[in-house]
Amino acid sequence: MPGTHNPTSEFPPTSQALEDPNGLLAVGGDLSSERLLEAYRLGIFPWYEQGQPIMWWTPDPRSVLFLDQLHISRSLRKTLRQNRFVLSVDQHFEAVVEQCAAPRQSQAGTWIGGDMQQAYLSLHQQGHAHSIEVSDISGTMLGGLYGVALGQVFFGESMFSRATDASKVALVALVHLLNEAGFTFLDCQVESEHLNSLGATNISRLDFEALLVQTVDQPVPHDRWVLPPRCGALL
Repeated sequence: MPGTHNPTSEFPPTSQALEDPNGLLAVGGDLSSERLLEAYRLGIFPWYEQGQPIMWWTPDPRSVLFLDQLHISRSLRKTLRQNRFVLSVDQHFEAVVEQCAAPRQSQAGTWIGGDMQQAYLSLHQQGHAHSIEVSDISGTMLGGLYGVALGQVFFGESMFSRATDASKVALVALVHLLNEAGFTFLDCQVESEHLNSLGATNISRLDFEALLVQTVDQPVPHDRWVLPPRCGALL
């Protein structure tokens, strides 16, 4: 992937991304921590099927959730008030990724293959990738999500749910944490009805990249990466 816009970059200019498929920018390379961190700083992420060449994407438009625009529906507020979910941060990162990688009913395989799982585990061990876990009072994990934190931006990668509202509770917990820690927004990558219902919106790639320039290298306090123990405290 020869760089044509920056002599130190492994990626071509994002303006060269394809319109169909939307956002495909480059193919090849590896999943080293250095390459992944460079990609995220540029608004680029990997997405491909196991056994195929690595594909790098920067879709236009981009789905983002500005933290003050989080929408908590009446039914989700009821779930939170019931206070039946236990919250944790970075306690079971590898298990969260494995659960996210498990095939859904609507698909035969997964895009989070073994090499992707190992790549994000390495980022986690370096302090760049984080997980939110949602469990019942017995400790059984029922939902969660993971992603990469750089500066004031959290790049969401994937979430899973094994109980009604569990992944939504994980997202509300993440936004609570990000607000407390001084983050600016959550990158949701590609639009979905699920994320739109929680307040995500589409912005252009150019606007997204302008936001990254302003936020991705801004420091945030690491001691704020904590959550209350139960979901009722998120209200």
